[in-house]
Amino acid sequence: MAGPGEGSNPFAAPAGPFAAPGGPGPYGPPGFPPAGGFPPPDAGQFAPPPNPGAPNGFPPPGAPLGEVVDHTPYGDIRQEIGSDGMVRRVFPENSGPGPVEMNGEPGHFGGPGQPGQFAPSNDQPDGPIYSWSPPPAAPPQQQPQPPQVGFQPGWNPQPQQGFPQQQQPPGSFGQQYGQQPMPPGHSVNDLNLLKRAKRAPRSGWRRAIHKASGGAINPGESAADVVYRQLVDRVNQPVRGDYRIAILSLKGGVGKTTTTVGLGSTFASLRGDRVIAIDANPDLGTLAHRVPRQTRSTVRNLLEDGHISRYSDVRAHTSQAPSRLEVLASEQDPAVSEAFSEADYRKAIGILQQFYNIILTDCGTGLMHSAMSGVLDMASSLVLVTSPAIDGARSASATLDWLDHHGYHKLVERTVVVVNASRKGSSTVDLDQLRKLFLDRTRAVQVVPFDDHLAEGAEIDLELVGKPTRRALLELAAMVADDFGYHAAAQGFPPQQGGYPQQQPGFQPPGGYPQQ
Repeated sequence: MAGPGEGSNPFAAPAGPFAAPGGPGPYGPPGFPPAGGFPPPDAGQFAPPPNPGAPNGFPPPGAPLGEVVDHTPYGDIRQEIGSDGMVRRVFPENSGPGPVEMNGEPGHFGGPGQPGQFAPSNDQPDGPIYSWSPPPAAPPQQQPQPPQVGFQPGWNPQPQQGFPQQQQPPGSFGQQYGQQPMPPGHSVNDLNLLKRAKRAPRSGWRRAIHKASGGAINPGESAADVVYRQLVDRVNQPVRGDYRIAILSLKGGVGKTTTTVGLGSTFASLRGDRVIAIDANPDLGTLAHRVPRQTRSTVRNLLEDGHISRYSDVRAHTSQAPSRLEVLASEQDPAVSEAFSEADYRKAIGILQQFYNIILTDCGTGLMHSAMSGVLDMASSLVLVTSPAIDGARSASATLDWLDHHGYHKLVERTVVVVNASRKGSSTVDLDQLRKLFLDRTRAVQVVPFDDHLAEGAEIDLELVGKPTRRALLELAAMVADDFGYHAAAQGFPPQQGGYPQQQPGFQPPGGYPQQ
């Protein structure tokens, strides 16, 4: 038993396992863990986890005090616990003290020769980290794992100057984070992102239901509506430069002028460009009487006008129908002895082609007058009008023969024949045989049925024409418009996709339209 001088001091630090850090006991000097003991807790009062060698655990024997090593696929990450209890990264000595500046921006990720590491900013050496750059590439045989550090604000994906860059194949960055690669050729344009609404029906019981329900019930287009829309699309094919259509016939009274106004009105009402019809009949043509007369000017006045520089200057000499078709009248004064010549026609076309896309020419009866040579030389295509009669068919065939023998065989191949029923009632002529006769030599044949409004011989309003005749005029306009691409290629313009459908001998058009 100890004496009084050797007795225990009640104010002394406890010995044994509860001895104070730095004092006598199982603990050694500060900073050195004793053999078989536990490292002393630091001043931050945060004891390290009792799992040596684990991530964020206390270091193994021989390691500095408070230092922890994490083994990751990207290398060893060293951390230490400071006196304030905060965990900070420890950089190798060869990386140099202090923060790393990259391109003048402090606190960027990495150091010289140490890509894939963090560094705090200059103004706050101990502050949080706000920059990150991708780690170096992993070996090919190892699958890289996502970094444990989450997305940091201010992430800078730009390559850092002076550091080795990671070479990744396309899509590898998304694949290592679980994103599936997009199939080849796949883009946003290929996705059906829009839920397209059905087109409203135009006619029949579908239109009645759609109108009665206020648009809530939309049965969609019928087969006839789809065919109609396709015809309109053909009529609206683009025109390069100007396109000149000559409407002629060898025999009078077959509806040549009526066909000119009907075809021109169809083009003008469906297209957005300018369409004009010029009367090239040297014998007092009647084209100007088929549209509302807005001016007394004629083609002769246009040729004598020396101040034509804009569209409005030409418009002062034309009359316009409700369909937007413009008409340039021929000379109406019987006292005028000078006939409309080839030179006059060429000069008139030279003026009109600067302001109009489609030019229709109502030719006079016959082929031998002076203006006819200029009409045929400048025509892009022909529309040959005949009647469903034997004499009309013979006259049309003779016209094709004359054109072939005078060097216009190219025009014959691109000619559209119109069989115009100028009288009411069915014809005794076999229209199928007549169609086969002309299809052997021309491009297409179109039958236009009789119409009371057209037979009046007065002003033509396309809205007053019967549905069968309007449909026939629409089909005629589509046949003519199918040649726009061929004409553009012949003029040296790049060829357009597609071509006009050829009617074959024996072609039988449907007797009616698809039922709704």
